[in-house]
Amino acid sequence: MAGGQRFDNAVMKITFKLFASLTDYLPPHARGENQVELDVDPAATIAQIVAPYGLPHQLVHLVLVNGHYVAPAERATRTLQAGDVLAIWPPIAGG
Repeated sequence: MAGGQRFDNAVMKITFKLFASLTDYLPPHARGENQVELDVDPAATIAQIVAPYGLPHQLVHLVLVNGHYVAPAERATRTLQAGDVLAIWPPIAGG
């Protein structure tokens, strides 16, 4: 579009959720609910969305989009849709 106007779809809202020890990587105001609403570029991949939060690679274990598993090989190319929920869990040991 001429004149530097932005399209309405220049950004979209998603929910970004971190669980267990990963909640420490969220902004302080979001840690209680373990989630933050983000405005992201529709072309941004999961890896690009996560990168600014500085999560150690070895702690990004289980990645879900709307409850569906995203394999490690897909995270660098997979994009999201408006309203999606991106959730990340660290490895969890239990008995």
